[in-house]
Amino acid sequence: MNILIADSFPDTHRLELENLGHRVTMNPALDEHTLTGAIGDHDILVVRSTRVNAATLDAGTGLRLVVRAGAGTNTIDCARAASRGIRVCNVPGANALAVAELVLGLIICIDRNLADNVADLRNGIWNKKKYSKSRGLCGQKLGILGMGAIGLAVAERARAFGMQVFAVHRDGRDRATAARMSAAGITELESQEALLEECDIVTIHLPATEKTRGMVNGDFLARMKPGAMLINSSRGELVDEAALLHAIETRDIRAGLDVYHNEPAGGEGDFESAIARHPAVCGTHHIGASTAQAQTAVADGVVAIIQAFENGEVRNCVNA
Repeated sequence: MNILIADSFPDTHRLELENLGHRVTMNPALDEHTLTGAIGDHDILVVRSTRVNAATLDAGTGLRLVVRAGAGTNTIDCARAASRGIRVCNVPGANALAVAELVLGLIICIDRNLADNVADLRNGIWNKKKYSKSRGLCGQKLGILGMGAIGLAVAERARAFGMQVFAVHRDGRDRATAARMSAAGITELESQEALLEECDIVTIHLPATEKTRGMVNGDFLARMKPGAMLINSSRGELVDEAALLHAIETRDIRAGLDVYHNEPAGGEGDFESAIARHPAVCGTHHIGASTAQAQTAVADGVVAIIQAFENGEVRNCVNA
C-alpha cells in the first residue's frame, strides 16, 4: 500500500514498512494546510500532531485509513472521515508510562519548586531559605480523573511515593481495570465533587469530548482545597484557562500543565499564553508522550495496525 507519514517517525519502523512491501513517503514538514495538497492517492495516512481536516480527507482520492500515532484523535475530523468510508485508528496505551512519568515529574517539580530553584542558581542567586519549604508527597491525597492506561500508571507510581490515591466510582469497569485499581490501593469516591473536596492534588486523564471540554471551570476549581495542585497532561481544551488564572490568584491553586489552548501545532513556534507564563504554573511543551521508549512502542502499534488493515482487519477504529 501507498503510505504517507506526515510527522516524525522512527527510521527503523519506516524501513520495516518498506520491507513489508509498502511504498512509504515521509514528510514531517507537512502541516494542516500543506497536507491537503500532498495527500494525493495515498491509501494510508499516518500522523502524530498534524491536523487532518475535511479538505485533506476530501482530497485523498485513494485514502482508506488514517492512523493516529498516539491515543487522542481530536486533531482529526473523524466524522468527515466516516462519511467518506475512511477508517480512523489510534494506538491507545502505548505512551501511558511516558505520560505518567511526566505527571509525577510535574508534581515533584511543583512541590519542591524545582524550576525556580534552577533558574535562580543559573542567575547566580543562592536562596536556600526560600527553597527549603516543601510539603512533601508522602501521605498526600491524589485524585485521578480518568482510569484509563495513563491514570492507572499514575496511580501505581504515586503509591510508590506513599500517596493516597482516589478515583471516582463507576459501575461496569472491566475486570482488568478493577484488578489494577485494587492492587494500587485506589479508594473510590461517590462523585467528582467529593474527589475535588478530598484531594490535595488532582490530575486529569480524560479525552476531549463535548462533555469534558471546559470541565475545569470556576465551579470545579472552587471545590478544590485552597493551595491544592492541578495537573493536566491530557488536552488543553479541558481547562478554562481564565478560571484557572483566577483560582491561582485568589485560592493559591498551583498548576502543572503540559497542554494549552491554541498551542502551536508544530514542534517550534511563538506561543503567547498568560497561563503558561504565570509563576505559579510549572509548564512543559506538550511532551508527555515524547520519550524514545514511548515513540518506539507507538511506532510498533502503527505498523501492527497497517499490517492488520492489509489483511482485512481494522484495529482500534474510533469512527466505525
